[in-house]
Amino acid sequence: MHIPTCRTEELSLPDFETALERALQPNDDYDVRRWLYVPNRYTEYRYILGTRGQKPLICIGINPSTAAPGALDNTLKSVERIALHNGYDSFLMFNVYAQRATRPDDMERSCNPALHRENMKAFSYALAQSAGTRPAVWAAWGAIIEKRGYLADCLRDMAALGKRYGAAWFCAGQRSKRGHPHHPLYLRKDSVLERFDVDAYLDTLNALV
Repeated sequence: MHIPTCRTEELSLPDFETALERALQPNDDYDVRRWLYVPNRYTEYRYILGTRGQKPLICIGINPSTAAPGALDNTLKSVERIALHNGYDSFLMFNVYAQRATRPDDMERSCNPALHRENMKAFSYALAQSAGTRPAVWAAWGAIIEKRGYLADCLRDMAALGKRYGAAWFCAGQRSKRGHPHHPLYLRKDSVLERFDVDAYLDTLNALV
């Protein structure tokens, strides 16, 4: 369980490039040849957690919880299984908002522009990791996106970045009654990814939040 100890505006946030540089350096906590973990220590926010490969599946949740390299929670274990089942050699867990909070109700009430800006730098980096292929982005945030109004705005910025990289969007499992993509936690390990029209979804989301 992670309950935020402060607003992220009270934190000293290094820029993503600095956090990434530190994460790429060998350390005693995990194998950097296998894992990508930015920042590379447990803190109040997380940009990226995943495994290294040539064909990653970028999974998009709402916000990070307690997972770390070698200590994946059940959601991340499901993400890894479904990524491998669908022909990807690795996964990168990303989130619409980077603040750590196990319970979405504990997320801060307003968006921290600085945290969002660095999170978008992280998303650009994740999109660039697909060697010679279109980045594959798995929409997996569930109905939690309705918890905070700013999450839809963050997602719109992500969709725009995805277009620059020619990203292909996917979802898995049955969509909710309100059209939200399924969260990974309760999906079967043999779930098949299907195309997801993120622009059409955002049009629907405008009416919900």
